[in-house]
Formats: sequence, C-alpha cells, structure tokens
Amino acid sequence: MRKQILIVGAGFAGMWAALSAARLADKNQQSIDITVIAPQPELRVRPRFYESAVETLVAPLHPLFDVTGINFLRGTVEQILPASKEVSWKDANGEIRLRRYDRLVLASGSHVNRNMVAGAAEHAFDLDQLESAAVLEQHLKSLAEQPESEARNTVVVCGGGFTGIEMALELPGRLRDILGADAKTRVVVVERGAQPGARWSQELRDVITEASAELGVEWMVNSEVESIDASGVTLKDGQKIHSQTVIWTVGVQANGLTTQIEAPRDRQGRLHVNANLQVVGHEDIYATGDVAYAATDDKGNHALMTCQHAILLGKFAGNNVAASLLNVAPLPYRQEMYVTCLDLGAWGAVYSEGWDQQVKLTREEAKKLKVSIVSELIYPPKADRAVAFEIADPLAPFV
Repeated sequence: MRKQILIVGAGFAGMWAALSAARLADKNQQSIDITVIAPQPELRVRPRFYESAVETLVAPLHPLFDVTGINFLRGTVEQILPASKEVSWKDANGEIRLRRYDRLVLASGSHVNRNMVAGAAEHAFDLDQLESAAVLEQHLKSLAEQPESEARNTVVVCGGGFTGIEMALELPGRLRDILGADAKTRVVVVERGAQPGARWSQELRDVITEASAELGVEWMVNSEVESIDASGVTLKDGQKIHSQTVIWTVGVQANGLTTQIEAPRDRQGRLHVNANLQVVGHEDIYATGDVAYAATDDKGNHALMTCQHAILLGKFAGNNVAASLLNVAPLPYRQEMYVTCLDLGAWGAVYSEGWDQQVKLTREEAKKLKVSIVSELIYPPKADRAVAFEIADPLAPFV
C-alpha cells in the first residue's frame, strides 16, 4: 500500500509543505500519496487583508496541485486521532469521513480571539479571515450612507501590532475615498504598550511614530479595552471612544486542533516541535506555520506567526515528512535571517533587517519592496512542475 501524507490546511505553510513533499518524492523517484484537506482550494493572501478589494486576494491551487500530483479534499478536519493514525473530517456536503495517514502535517493556521473582552465578538470587526475582512470592507463602504457624526467618522483599532499598524495607517486614505476629502475623520489605535511599536527597536518605533503623525493617526498608549458595544469602546480607565467601527487585531491563537494532540504548547497554543518540525512526543505528526513553536536559530529566537516564517516552515516540514518515509536524512529547520516590511499607508513603508530591526529602507523605496513582496514573492508559483519543485526546495534562496 502506498504511503499516505496528509496535510491539514492550504495556507502558506500547508501549500508549501505539500509542494516540498512532492518535490522530494519526485527527486527520489518514489510514489507517495500527498493529500491536502482544506475548506477551499485556494491560497488566501492574508497579509494583504488590510487592503480593499479583499475578495480578489486569493490564488487558485487546483492547477498547481494537478501538475505536481497533489490530491485535494475540500472540507474541514474535525478531529485528530493519533492512536489510529486517522483524522475525522467534514466534506463539502457536511458528511463526516475518516482519512488514514502514515504521516500528518498540521498546518491549520491561527485566528484572533474575539472573546478577550466583553462585546468584542458581537460588535468588533476583524481582518483575520477573508470572510471577516470582506464584512469589514462592506461596512466601511456603507459608512457613506450614514448621517455625519463623530461616531461614523471615528475608527478604533484595538492593538498596535503589525496588523493593527498596517490597518490603522491605511484607514485615513480609505476613509477619504469613502466619505470624501473634506470629512473630519479620526483613526485611533488603542495600545497597551508605553509607546507605538513598543516591542520593536527604537529606530523602527521612530518611523512608526513619524508616519502616524503625518497621517493623523492617534495612539492611545498604556491603554486597554474594557468593553465594546454598539456605540464604541470603553477603556479600562473609563474613557469612552464613540465609534461605529471598532477593529480587533489582538489575541492571535493557534487553531484549536492543536489541543487534540497531547504535547507541550506555548501560550498561543502552538505545538512544540523539534528541529525536524516533528511534534514533541509524536514522531508521525509534524506541525508547521502558525501552529508550530519552532526555534529559528541557536540564539533563542522562535518563528513568529508571519507568512515569512510560514513559507519556510512549510518547505522544511514537507521535505522532512517525505524524508521520513523515503529513508532520506531530514533537513533541520533554520531561518536565521529575519526581516520586517511594514506598510504605512500613504506615508510609504519601512523595511528592517534582523531581530533587532535595523531600518534599511523607508517611504517610497520601502513601499516598492512591500508591494513586490505581497503581490509577487509570497504568491504561489505558476502551475509548472519543474518551477514549483525548484522553489519548494527548503534550501533555495528565499529572504
């Protein structure tokens, strides 16, 4: 019986895991069944969900999977059964099925937790998934039909991480397009840190502060949200911000399937993995992307929940899961180079290198690089077997 690799998820990590596994099997001239289970056969370009026309930010995967010999099952995994090496999954018709595996790659991604404060689930928007980002976009467009008011013209972004910053600094331009150039709009970032970008280098913080000031984006630092309701946000110090648009960007957690595997997890729910990306205590299960707590180097750094890390994690996971079935030596995951490229709306962007965020490019130079990264570099390769396999090599140049 042919060996079965089952990959849960078709995001950056899942897609690249499938291609990398297929590449190694092809290189060794051996046949392995590689199957991806995901809700849809497309890569959703999540790092761009702060942009408009969000429904266009997808790339089809069927042509790519067809030419590389990867099977696709449309559905959602409900349960992982390590003892029997099976998963229980719900197909597109709602029927529950079982699927056997010899090796499992969990690449089921992450989501924001909107249950952290009262009212967030009911009254806040997010740009976490394509569907929720589309709801936010439609809501923003509908503001033009609402009567002029402070609440209509005010958007509150909860959280000043990368997603919150990119969304907040994009908003002044988007609101002008929707409400008109003369509308008195207000964009507020609520951040519990002591300053904008508090967790990053001073150099990067200075750029974020400058761009925010130039675009008129306000920061309420040392602040936390107490509750959200239909009229806006109440902070823990009692302040009220009246707003019809509250956007939640904090509390990212690994997909809940991680809790079904008896293994150590970090505070975000990510499974601890070894250098080959095997889940600790489960040699037949690999974790990758946002569900993996993986060391990037020997200096104490760990992969972040970014597509930059998910892409390479996927390539290493796919290679190593196939290697384990082909009796080939695995490649220990390493990703010592870390860069950031943060979109700062009409101001431009900022590009930095290293875990200490040394700023290398700003404004238009950085913006050109950002556009190149998110509209070209991170997209799937074309549906060409040789090209796809060349790029899927974990040791091929990336960033």
